[in-house]
Amino acid sequence: MEELVSQVIGYLRGMWRFRWWGLALAWLVGVAGGVAIYLMPDKYEFTARINVDTQSVLRPLMSGLAVQPNVSQQINMLSRTLISRPNVEKLITMADLDLGVRSPAEREALINALMSDLQIRSTGRDNLFTLAYADTRPERAQRVVQSLLSLFVESGLGSNRQDADAARRFIEEQIRSYEQKLTEAENRLKDFRLRNMALLGAGTRDYITQIADVNEQLRQARLELREAENSRDAMKQQLASGQSEADFAPPPMLATPEIDARIETLQRNLDDLLQRYTERHPDVVGARRVIEELEKQKQDLLAQMRENPVASPMGGFGMGSGIEQTRLALAQGEARVASLRARVTEFESRLETLQADAQRIPQLETEMAQLNRDYSVHKSNYDALVSRRESASIAAEMNTQAGIADFRVIDPPSMPTKPSAPNRLLLLPLAALVGLGAGFALTFLISQLRPSFGDPRQLREISGLPVLGTVSMLPTPERRRKRRNGLIAFGGGLAAYAGAFAFATAALKILQG
Repeated sequence: MEELVSQVIGYLRGMWRFRWWGLALAWLVGVAGGVAIYLMPDKYEFTARINVDTQSVLRPLMSGLAVQPNVSQQINMLSRTLISRPNVEKLITMADLDLGVRSPAEREALINALMSDLQIRSTGRDNLFTLAYADTRPERAQRVVQSLLSLFVESGLGSNRQDADAARRFIEEQIRSYEQKLTEAENRLKDFRLRNMALLGAGTRDYITQIADVNEQLRQARLELREAENSRDAMKQQLASGQSEADFAPPPMLATPEIDARIETLQRNLDDLLQRYTERHPDVVGARRVIEELEKQKQDLLAQMRENPVASPMGGFGMGSGIEQTRLALAQGEARVASLRARVTEFESRLETLQADAQRIPQLETEMAQLNRDYSVHKSNYDALVSRRESASIAAEMNTQAGIADFRVIDPPSMPTKPSAPNRLLLLPLAALVGLGAGFALTFLISQLRPSFGDPRQLREISGLPVLGTVSMLPTPERRRKRRNGLIAFGGGLAAYAGAFAFATAALKILQG
């Protein structure tokens, strides 16, 4: 720290040797700066305050029906982007600033100057904006501010209309696109339903019921086929055994095959009913009644066959040949077997068809669900776009009738009473300080160019040689008087410098009122 202090003291001693050079430069720079500040042209700043009222009574009433843009955000964005090159070029034309422009370079300079000088200041709340511009010609500054005010209002309304028109055009294009997609989806759904109408009409549960019914019918037909085949085989064995006509007896199973089959079927159904219901259940009572009626019909038919065996194909005793009757019954049995086989084949075909259709139903339902999903997505998007289009139309009509915002000019641009720039009362002291700084810098520079040694230690450190001794200068009265006069003269020069600038500042303040 001691070395730093000694180094600073050395610098100050070296600068003190050239103090008159610094004082002269300070006077020169200070006076030149003061004259330049005084000769600077006056600038007059015109301002206009405008309030943008975004609160509308109609807007809350139309909430949910019309698109509600964030008007405050749009206005703030407009205030930040208003000073752009296209807007500045339009402002130059509106304010007649291009009348004195004679070359593209001058026009470019004018555009750059306006973009840097134009100001739009916001209070941050209440949507209150201040438009400001300063110029050496008051009438031109007033025209610029007035044009900027008109441009601010027109840009706010025009940009909103352009955004609404662009949004409406985009929505219309999307609606047309989704109309085409919706039509294609409807056609695909219609063609699919037409191709699979028979299968889509019944669900999987209906097919399960139908398969169960056909299975039951197939089982019954196969049972009847086996019974008919057994009867036919028995008759063939009788014919092949060569029994005599007297010993020939009618086959017991050929007595009443149809009635026996019905009785057997009803008996099985009765057994199933008795497993679930009691004896008094109506279905059980009805089944027993039908079985009794069939038993009675069987007994009557057997009695008729015994009384007239020749007329009955099922007869076995009496007139006529028993072998011929058996052959006739065998032919009838063959016909019945063929009929039952055809029935079994038909039921098997139906069962295979139903099983194949039942297996296809899940796949068809999956394809149907995909088609319905695509159609539902396109339909929902289409309905949403149509709703948005109506909301946009209502919003556009609302903005046309009520306006997006109410622009109120609070303070129009008016002629200021005094110039806003330059601030000479502030610039004159700054010029004095700049002059002093220039003088200080000059003395430091000269002291570095023409250095001197203030003490032995500094000489020893720089030269690297030992210092054997020092010779002091004895102060004489004449030297003391000369030094004192020099200090007084230098102090007087500094005081005169400060007093001159203080007087100039006070006089300027008086002149400006």
